[in-house]
Amino acid sequence: MGLFLNLGSEKHELSSAELAKALHRSLQALGPRKRVLAVPPDFTRYYSRAGELTKAAYDFYGPALRGVLPAVGTHARVSPEQWNKMFAGVPSELCRHHDWRKDVVRLGEVPSEYVRELSEGKLDYTWPVEVNRLVVDGGFDLILSIGQVVPHEVIGMANYNKNILVGTGGPESIHRSHYLGAVYGMERIMGRADNPVRQLLNYAASRFIHHLPIVYVLTVVGTEGDRIVTRGLFIGDDIECFHKAAELALRVNFVMLDAPIRKAVVYLDPGEFRSTWLGNKAIYRTRMALADGAELIVLAPGVKEFGEDATIDKLIRQFGHRGTPATLEGVAKSGELAANLSAAAHLIHGSSEGRFTITYCPGGLTRDEITTVGFQYADLKCTMSKYNPTRMKLGYNRVDGEDVFFVPNPGLGLWAHRERFAS
Repeated sequence: MGLFLNLGSEKHELSSAELAKALHRSLQALGPRKRVLAVPPDFTRYYSRAGELTKAAYDFYGPALRGVLPAVGTHARVSPEQWNKMFAGVPSELCRHHDWRKDVVRLGEVPSEYVRELSEGKLDYTWPVEVNRLVVDGGFDLILSIGQVVPHEVIGMANYNKNILVGTGGPESIHRSHYLGAVYGMERIMGRADNPVRQLLNYAASRFIHHLPIVYVLTVVGTEGDRIVTRGLFIGDDIECFHKAAELALRVNFVMLDAPIRKAVVYLDPGEFRSTWLGNKAIYRTRMALADGAELIVLAPGVKEFGEDATIDKLIRQFGHRGTPATLEGVAKSGELAANLSAAAHLIHGSSEGRFTITYCPGGLTRDEITTVGFQYADLKCTMSKYNPTRMKLGYNRVDGEDVFFVPNPGLGLWAHRERFAS
């Protein structure tokens, strides 16, 4: 059927009512459905508008909407408080929790020869196609995959088939896809819709989930001043929908700088970022903008742990962010790290590779915990008194005679200077 809705531009500001109306119009064109599953992101994508779109789908289908399965991946399950805030008006009894270690069914595998080709010879393993069993065994005649397309450290541009294949995926599919992106090189992937990890997922989707009645509902969200605005909504059942959204997201969310940043301060909203597993977006989204020898300061009042999964948290504490060579050595020597490759990928992603310093100011981790994993530490209260996030604006600010680049929410953008992105 292809692309149903192509709505948006860099100047659009879509209201909640406009989003709901556009979705209802598209769903009407699909015809009646009896068993519908919505697969939105979790609370870490609160600003995606996916919660509102899930509510709009519930308003349209009523009792035909049989479940809402947040695509949490390895993240913590959605709490009742988060549900009530993000999915206000959607009955909580519709929530279906995804356990990435227990709830999946294997549909097939991508051959090792293809993974080896994608990784430029660095990896030699198959990629198992695993999804939550509800997706394939629930008897649904429509699966609404809802989410935001935005620059992403693992997949280049978030969402589309990643929402199903990774967001509702299992241990091996998540570990091995993340590790592919890490060894290929995060800076070669971010902001690019076509890359080895996306090609891997496209290969799997075309062979193993093409028979499922999936329709993608994709938003593009940006900022204007201190406001968060929705710039686009794209609905369809094939890759054209994703490409249209990615093209707009590149224009909306990608900021190209003429000169590298010497000092950056990133603020992590405590309601959204409670772990470095999520909070390291402060590193991923700014690293291509940072000069060699730059200083990155992360204000993290809600951060109280490293990984949201107990095993991954332990591995981060054990191996730390020491750079790619040290992580590859750890994978070679540690069976546990080799069995949890998404943790290894995260260790690579969260390292500056010695190129700039990373100072974390957490609300719930000690100095020893932070420095043990390879970051520098600074007191949150003291640092926030100097770099007050309520007084700074996105972009450059003058603080005590120094130019400081401030990012109030790293999840909404990607920053780079021209030479590093071109390389």
